[in-house]
Amino acid sequence: MLLTLCCAACTSLRTGDLLFHVAGQRNRITDVTPGMIDHVAIYMGNDSVIEAIPGNGVITTPLHAVLHREGGHYIAGRVKKADGRLSVAHARHYLGLPYDSLYLPYNEAVYCSELVQLSMVDKRGRRLLAPVPMTFRNADGQIPLSWQQLYQRNGLSVPEGEPGSNPAEMSQRRQVIIKKLK
Repeated sequence: MLLTLCCAACTSLRTGDLLFHVAGQRNRITDVTPGMIDHVAIYMGNDSVIEAIPGNGVITTPLHAVLHREGGHYIAGRVKKADGRLSVAHARHYLGLPYDSLYLPYNEAVYCSELVQLSMVDKRGRRLLAPVPMTFRNADGQIPLSWQQLYQRNGLSVPEGEPGSNPAEMSQRRQVIIKKLK
């Protein structure tokens, strides 16, 4: 079964495609973003992905390990006009950087959707996914205590409105075509 799922998924993916994780239950990310998507990775080809993971930073991971993580499932996305090979080459430049658990722009750490936002380029190397104003507000318009405490512990204000990205918002952009894994 594992081999069948992996092979089937591999045949429908192209280098540079995105893998969006749909969480099985709510968490800090899904509490302040639309839908249940809480992670995104880039398919590199050759049955592997590049992703930014808490505690590990920017790493490559075998595709089967990604697809079989517990707590949800994955859907695929393709960025219109993206050059898959060039986008993956851009993503490789971030390998080894630490994970940005504070989701801050313009620092030496990277979070998952930031990796995608920085890496997706067209054949001329132009970025295709611009940053958007981030929000840490839930459906009631409040910033949850967990987010407030995270930034307070680090002597910072919640970066509400700062440029950034999140995987759920990214999956809903016009230039991202969502498809089921086959």
